[in-house]
Amino acid sequence: MNNKKTGSAGEDLACRYLQENGYVILERNKHYSRFCEIDIIAKIKDIIVFVEVKTRKTNLYGTPFEAVTKAKLSNIRKGVQYYLSEHKINKYRIDVVGITLKPDIKIEHLKNVIP
Repeated sequence: MNNKKTGSAGEDLACRYLQENGYVILERNKHYSRFCEIDIIAKIKDIIVFVEVKTRKTNLYGTPFEAVTKAKLSNIRKGVQYYLSEHKINKYRIDVVGITLKPDIKIEHLKNVIP
C-alpha cells in the first residue's frame, strides 16, 4: 500500500470512528491552497470540528502524532480561518486523529489541539 492509499484508508477509518462517536461528517479533503487541506470537517452538537488525520502503517518510524508539525498546524489554522470566514461559525475546535494500522488498528483522538 503506497502513502496515498494509506492516508485515504486512514481518513476512511477516522470518518467511521467519528460517526460512531456522534459526529456528522460535513466535508472531506477541503483544499484552500497547495499547502492547506483540511482532512475532515465534522460537527458534534453545535461545534464544528476540523480534523487532521495522520496514518502510519506501524510505529516503527514514529507515531502518527509525531508527524503533526508546527508548520502543518499553522497551515491548518489558516485553512480553518478561511472556512470560518466563509461560513460565519463561532464555535469550533481543531482535533487530530492518529491511526496506526499494524500490528492492530489503533485509533487515538486528541481534541482541541490548537486553543
